[in-house]
Amino acid sequence: MVDQTQVARSKRIQRRTGKTFHVATRLLPKRIRHPTYVLYGFFRIADEVVDAEDTAPPAEQRTELDRLRSAALGEEPTDDPVLEAFAEVCERNDIPDGDVHSFVDAMESDIDTDRYETYADLEAYMDGSAAAVGRMMTAIMDLDPEEEAVALPHATKLGEAFQMTNFLRDVREDVVERDRIYLPLETLRRHGVTEEQILDLEFDESVAAAIREEMTRTERLYEEGVAGIKYLPEDCQLAVLLAAVLYVDHHRLIRNLGYDTVSTTPELSLTRKLSLLVRTRWKWQWNRDPEAVFYDMCTEFDPGREHHGHGPHGTGVPQTD
Repeated sequence: MVDQTQVARSKRIQRRTGKTFHVATRLLPKRIRHPTYVLYGFFRIADEVVDAEDTAPPAEQRTELDRLRSAALGEEPTDDPVLEAFAEVCERNDIPDGDVHSFVDAMESDIDTDRYETYADLEAYMDGSAAAVGRMMTAIMDLDPEEEAVALPHATKLGEAFQMTNFLRDVREDVVERDRIYLPLETLRRHGVTEEQILDLEFDESVAAAIREEMTRTERLYEEGVAGIKYLPEDCQLAVLLAAVLYVDHHRLIRNLGYDTVSTTPELSLTRKLSLLVRTRWKWQWNRDPEAVFYDMCTEFDPGREHHGHGPHGTGVPQTD
């Protein structure tokens, strides 16, 4: 049984390193919220092996990830309360070993992979770093097999959408702190942008066009992901909806910057997060359709794009306050 000490430590990790997701997690019912803290705690521990400010040499990073993998799968004992709790959550919720392997493999690839030629290459990476996370979250919600089969593809897309939003927001941070470029190189070349230009943090209209293209792709992922929220347990839907609203609100900031996340890293203020929380909850009281509330909340989608009639008036344009 996962105890309060394990939950508290995992919660502190999430509150410190995943502030946006933490706001949404607090809306989950306790039976889901506590395992969510544990999952996130494990994700961050593994991520820090390769993304900490002072990382160990590659061989030591791989050794540490192998240790984490074994502990997470319950193959070796551990004195780390978060790892111990994660193994228990996986066993209790029948989280497939394959998803744990996929996640750790993605973290390991960060050791020696810092460029992605195509979006397909990036998508393969995100299958572990993001989509597997969405699948694990779905597992702890304990859907029946038929509901899970319907919800999983959407959860996968929503996980990818969250990850892509992070990549679009953190272009500068990924270059400065990790010497990584997560924008597909083929997208950059299509707009006449060189790898060196990104590494030198040189922003121009060509870079803006490349970021705008990937943002459009990401918003399609949100459309597919949000469409699956209605298949989740009723008491989990608002939290997942709010997470989508909070993450995609970064797109508003990016557009306001003229797509320049090379010079700066946009960040939602606490006031903005709380405002989105209050407004989303209020709209949810009156309309329990997650898609309708999502498009009613979101002003960051390009109003020139169609949204397949999801707007409250069937216009295809998201309605705003």
